Amino acid sequence: MEEKIVEFPVAGVSLTDRFRRPLRDLRISVMDRCNFRCPYCMPEDKYHKDFQFLKTAERLSFTEIVRLARIFSGFGVHKLRITGGEPLLRSNLQDLIGDLSRIDGIDDIALTTNGILLAQQAAALKAAGLDRVTVSLDSLDDEVFDVMTGGRGSKDRVLEGIREAGQSGLLPIKINAVVRKGLNDATVPDLVEHFRGTGIIVRFIEYMDVGTINHWQFSETVPARELVERINARWPISPAEQNYHGEVANRYLFEDGQGEIGFIASVTAPFCGSCTRARLSSDGKLFTCLFASEGTDLRGPLRAGASDQELEEVIGAAWSGREDRYSELRARQAEPGSKVEMYYIGG
Repeated sequence: MEEKIVEFPVAGVSLTDRFRRPLRDLRISVMDRCNFRCPYCMPEDKYHKDFQFLKTAERLSFTEIVRLARIFSGFGVHKLRITGGEPLLRSNLQDLIGDLSRIDGIDDIALTTNGILLAQQAAALKAAGLDRVTVSLDSLDDEVFDVMTGGRGSKDRVLEGIREAGQSGLLPIKINAVVRKGLNDATVPDLVEHFRGTGIIVRFIEYMDVGTINHWQFSETVPARELVERINARWPISPAEQNYHGEVANRYLFEDGQGEIGFIASVTAPFCGSCTRARLSSDGKLFTCLFASEGTDLRGPLRAGASDQELEEVIGAAWSGREDRYSELRARQAEPGSKVEMYYIGG
């Protein structure tokens, strides 16, 4: 990447970082808790029943989230994704969605969920202004599902949630499946076969080193190109163009017209150069990379009475000074160092 030092702009002017990457997407974590214990994210031995999650007062209120989202929209953000932990554990989430949907410049609001609570909430979320959902589902095999969720939840309830989301118009529905060698890679064809032709888009994600507690090793990653070859051998697929600049998934279309499939290859084919995403933790820290070790505190200034202009200066300084490109540099890292855990800022 060619470096460019960017002067801090005022809100209303597109904000770019040191590599000219604009700020277009904001991922907002509304909850640090989760009702699953996936071993690559929140293993039971660490996040046990006595683990101290954030207190309610430590999380940003809906009013605070909406205020920050409005400021981000002034810098060019037009897409919001609600994440967790598990975001559907946050009470009255539809009220937040409704407020966010009324912000000028926001034209897409999505939510990522494990799907367990989706059936009960899908209709209300759609009515409030949610556009679409992504559901995390790593396997349809009952035993593998049980291992990969830490023995929590039910595959059938997830599938019920997906059906209700479709009936409520939360479209297109995407399924995110993290593929870990020796654990669920053999069940990849089951996911393809189940959702092929339904209009639901399955996206396979390379197992990666988000955070530090999963003790990631490259040997556990199935390269996306291998999955492409496996799937193509059974159901011929052809590459498709991106829907928009910065799309993380490489898209493929089934040659028989039965929809599309995606592959997110953060490990073997990094896409740092087109990354336009910022992340806001549930306690108000701004992270400019999924693999960051530190964030910029926004809750402190918010609750100390900072004006919108003062918050703009903090956000603008954080993004305009951004030079994150961890995935491109991963192979050169002698020691991985500490990184924020995925449950804390969403995927």
